[in-house]
Amino acid sequence: MEKLDSCCSDNAADADAKKNVVKEKYGKIALDVVQGCGCCGDLTKEEVSTSIGYSFEDTQSFSAANLGLGCGNPTAIGEIKEGDVVLDLGSGGGFDSFIAARKVGKTGKVIGVDMTEDMVAKARKNAEKYELDNVEFRQGDIESLPVEADSVDVIISNCVINLAPDKSRVFREAYRVLKNDGRMYVSDMVLLNDLTPEQRNDEDLICACIGGALLKDDYLGTIKDAGFTVQIIDEDKDISENQYSGYPVMSLKLKAFKAEVGRA
Repeated sequence: MEKLDSCCSDNAADADAKKNVVKEKYGKIALDVVQGCGCCGDLTKEEVSTSIGYSFEDTQSFSAANLGLGCGNPTAIGEIKEGDVVLDLGSGGGFDSFIAARKVGKTGKVIGVDMTEDMVAKARKNAEKYELDNVEFRQGDIESLPVEADSVDVIISNCVINLAPDKSRVFREAYRVLKNDGRMYVSDMVLLNDLTPEQRNDEDLICACIGGALLKDDYLGTIKDAGFTVQIIDEDKDISENQYSGYPVMSLKLKAFKAEVGRA
């Protein structure tokens, strides 16, 4: 496993280095040079997806967009309604965006944002393939979203925020672009115990959604500090053994409200 220099782990240069590692790895996934993020052993894309909450219909309807990534199904826990404007953080090949597009219908819209050029190109090609004209994909950083303030009803994100070096900026940006009373549905990896500095800076573990993950309480605190009220929907600890080789991680599913008082 390759390691990043850990001598300056909190500075901008290190953050950029980690982003470049992720861009390179996920660019290769987009181009089918490699399969998966390295977390799931010999499981197929379909096996990974059904194990984390997608239906057979989901995987068959948009098979070209299903890259076998993710740690949950935010479109299943998300209360997405017809006419909603939905933002997908880290949209990859477009799998979650396309499922959301079916829910919002012709009067709604889905915006996918991904920092990897090849992923955005793949998602746009898939949108043409599936003839979905209520979806658009923008290349951009989820720490600085190319989206207008107060313009989005629902945000979804699937196992992506852990890859961002500055998670507080991600959640502040999410709060900025959501409309008042908007809501955010997230599936993400969090730590149950801390990692060693070597593990934190290991390129393979970063790309596998482990190295950059926060401890659960720190993750929840970061969301609340951005202004959200948080409701935990599910905590999947079995995923550690099933897909993550026993590392001290779990998949956290949550709903966050842009409101002074959250509503169930």
